[in-house]
Amino acid sequence: AAGLMASPASAYMVYVSNEKDNTVSVVDSATMEVVKTINVGQRPRAITISHDGKLIYLCASDDNTIEIIDTATHEIVGSLPSGPDPELFVLSPDGKTLYVANEDDNLVTVIDLESKRVLAEIPVGVEPEGMGVSPDGKTMVNTSETTNMAHFIDTATNEITHNVLVDARPRFVEFTPDGSEAWVSAEIGGTVSVIDNATREIKHKITFEIPGLRAESIQPVGVRITADGKKAYVALGPANRVAVINAETYEVEKYALVGQRVWQLAFTPDQKTIISTNGVSNDITFIDVETDEPVQSVTVGALPWGVVVSPN
Repeated sequence: AAGLMASPASAYMVYVSNEKDNTVSVVDSATMEVVKTINVGQRPRAITISHDGKLIYLCASDDNTIEIIDTATHEIVGSLPSGPDPELFVLSPDGKTLYVANEDDNLVTVIDLESKRVLAEIPVGVEPEGMGVSPDGKTMVNTSETTNMAHFIDTATNEITHNVLVDARPRFVEFTPDGSEAWVSAEIGGTVSVIDNATREIKHKITFEIPGLRAESIQPVGVRITADGKKAYVALGPANRVAVINAETYEVEKYALVGQRVWQLAFTPDQKTIISTNGVSNDITFIDVETDEPVQSVTVGALPWGVVVSPN
């Protein structure tokens, strides 16, 4: 017992963007307690972290900017020229480029992080939101909520090469670790489209059924896939659940009950835990990846939306 006590679980910092009260909650993953609250810009949504863990990038959507936060001091140390209403973004695998969805002007903005300059603006469909990038960095995908498309973009040319029609209101894109598939969630359509990255065609559609819930209350948003490519997790919005999916057979194996209105998901680096943001209940839930059982919920700020975990 003494040996077990001397070797606690790895501690990571969890950063949660709280859309309503304009804060970021910092949660210690070992103690599952809020250790700091950072005041940020208006309507913070997407949040990510540099590969070295030193800087957080945060979409302050109503301020039309991306704020840079130093993880050592928890101070805002700069900003990026994001374009109007940045909603979601994705960091390139080499950590040098940020791809940002600008909902109000139907563009994807490409930002060089070293120079803090806009490299390109890519016209896409109406109300762009979801952003994903392939592990090799060659393909970036944006989803347009109103056009109901996944736009495949060549990162070398910053041009759209394929448009794939998906179900209504696509919200998120996640590539499999081998880059062979892009998973696109459709919030109103209630599905996840699995798109073959070679053919750019839908190879499977995942649907969800939860006893006692109407289909319209099952609204897929955030998607995460384990590093071994075997399991996928999908946040189901007002269904208050996270679906656990066999990523090889596409079968839903379980629904983990979490807080209310599940938006986004993030793994801890050791992949032992996945964390959900629950907007309406103002908390996050830690889920054990081995058992797929919720472990604990932690109250954060008002309307938690995005979540990212320190890499070390």
